[in-house]
Amino acid sequence: MPPMANPELPVPDGLVLRPFHGVRFTVNDLAEVTSPPYDLIGEADVRALLDAHPNNVVRLILPGADRHRYAEARKTLDHWLSSGVLAADETPAVYVYEQSGPGVLQRGLIGDVGLAGPELRIILPHENVMPGPVADRLALMRTTEANLEPIFLLYDGTDGTATRLVDQVAGSRPPLMETETRDGIRHRLWAITDSGELASLDADLRPRQALIADGHHRYATYLALQREHHAATGGDSTEITPDRPVEPGPWDFGLALLVDSSSYPPDLKAIHRVIPGLPLEEALARARGSWQVHDHTDLAEGLIALEEAPGPAYLLSAGDSAHLLTHPDPAQVEHAMPSERSEGWRALNTSILAEFLLPKVWGMRDDEQAVRIVHHDPKTAARLAQESGGTAVLMNPLAVDDVLLVAAHGERVPRKSTSFGPKPRTGLVLRTLTLD
Repeated sequence: MPPMANPELPVPDGLVLRPFHGVRFTVNDLAEVTSPPYDLIGEADVRALLDAHPNNVVRLILPGADRHRYAEARKTLDHWLSSGVLAADETPAVYVYEQSGPGVLQRGLIGDVGLAGPELRIILPHENVMPGPVADRLALMRTTEANLEPIFLLYDGTDGTATRLVDQVAGSRPPLMETETRDGIRHRLWAITDSGELASLDADLRPRQALIADGHHRYATYLALQREHHAATGGDSTEITPDRPVEPGPWDFGLALLVDSSSYPPDLKAIHRVIPGLPLEEALARARGSWQVHDHTDLAEGLIALEEAPGPAYLLSAGDSAHLLTHPDPAQVEHAMPSERSEGWRALNTSILAEFLLPKVWGMRDDEQAVRIVHHDPKTAARLAQESGGTAVLMNPLAVDDVLLVAAHGERVPRKSTSFGPKPRTGLVLRTLTLD
């Protein structure tokens, strides 16, 4: 029997990416008003972005720690809209977005994606979410009534007309905007407004399935806001029939970048852990009972060994020396891993970290309080471990095919297992729900 959807919510007929009134900055120095995604911005980064431009989008996506911060973000957004710092495009569009630079070329489509719960198998999550970030994004989106940054979706567009149109637009038409950020990446944006081209995109995309590459917490927030909105507006579910479906509204969509992974394969990077409460000597002593430990004189040497090691493998460091864990006791691992999970899920290094290394070897859970997250940068993780008297746990990135296999089984990898890129730049195009 096919999965059942919530009868009180609109059910999209496949993968829907509809046009919307994009809200864009009107300032001259566009690069200086943009930012990375909110969850990649540290405190020092916030200060640097605020210093870069008084209208940097970080004022909206990370409005501070004050209890009135969400209302302040709404006030800032309204002021920027009324003063002309931000302006909405007159004609609804699906936008072609290109990122290019040394070793980087990615093109995709930015639009309103029709929301679909995971049971519908239209938009597949692959990672678990934590309640804290969802509550934060929920309060921000509810108060601002806006999607301030797109989530990142991947789909297999092999032999599709959508990607051919994306490439044709990017290769032959002048962009709406073009800017280069300080990381050397050039960003360009085009608007597709022609009804025939939009119909072609829609016909190609609807039969397809998308994977959430980045933005699980924001997508969970989209779904929570959708449920809130339909609950608040009443609507007796007994009156809903196949002949009288729920009409979709602004809350039934969310801002998304959709990229054809067959034409533009993603870059999947590792997410490292720092455990402030676990000294390196203690971590190594406990690990020796179930892992082979290989000592290296410095971090650089250890990272080379980690890259070459058969999985699962973890490099432990606190700034100077590095120690590689390999070849865990198979009986201990087998006993620790959940039997109901698929073989592919149980083999992931992040699964073994979450189910065996952290709880069984080190006696702790992989939660936000005990374990800090560092995206991509092993040197930063090692430095933070040294400063806190703790341990950095450095890992190789997961393979894209392994993530897809787990998602196809309807499973989710442990939290913060993947970092797909290149991620869309925040601030290039926003969405206010009051305009849809």
